[in-house]
Amino acid sequence: MSDHAHRTTDLADTTYEAASARLAAGAIALLPTGATEAHGPHLPLSTDVVISLEAARRAQRLLRTRGIDAMVLPPLAYAVTEYAGGFAGTITLPFDTARALARDVILGAVQTGFRGVVLCNAHLEPENLRALREACEEARNRGARVELPDVTRKPHALRLGEEFRSGACHAGSYETSLVLAASPALVHMHEALALPANPTSLSVAIRDGKKTFLEAGGPRAYFGDPAAASAAEGDALYAELADIFASAAERLGTPPA
Repeated sequence: MSDHAHRTTDLADTTYEAASARLAAGAIALLPTGATEAHGPHLPLSTDVVISLEAARRAQRLLRTRGIDAMVLPPLAYAVTEYAGGFAGTITLPFDTARALARDVILGAVQTGFRGVVLCNAHLEPENLRALREACEEARNRGARVELPDVTRKPHALRLGEEFRSGACHAGSYETSLVLAASPALVHMHEALALPANPTSLSVAIRDGKKTFLEAGGPRAYFGDPAAASAAEGDALYAELADIFASAAERLGTPPA
């Protein structure tokens, strides 16, 4: 196989012959999962996709240093996104559609020859997480080997900073930093710097039964402190996310002899 084929991170950028060689050697699939939804006046609708894709790519590079080959699948850009439904540009899927889509992509990846699949998820709405968990369970019942590290739960959540742990982290410094580190041109930083901090915890509001960003106290679709964001913080967060996802890939086992 050529050096280029060895270096290529994304499945979509390879030829089928290059993919075939890596699959035969036991490559793992990293599946970024995000959403198309409002993220304040300063971040793109693609924020969760940007974050999950960058985290998966960094996990792939980390796995290479650990002697494990992985490839990043094209990301899932649509999901259950009911909380942002009142904001322009948000596109939500019905629960059953989101579950079936994730399940069938996992099964398709296994069918084409990947040894296992790790979901690198950045869209943390509870119903979307439930759809992904059920998708993984259904895929396992059909023989797939799949991991879904849930960064909203311990021990992962403890690694992702104070704002993340507070639950006030939708389009705040956490996500703004991650997008700055991945695609700075997508961040309207002049808007972010002008936004007052919104310390309302979205996760607490959800537990209290709020059903939309508006009900939860986010009239401009952000929670947290966008003005505090930095690319350096984003890089530090990606180091944690990459290790979380890479470690999940390692749990799927070593390549066949």
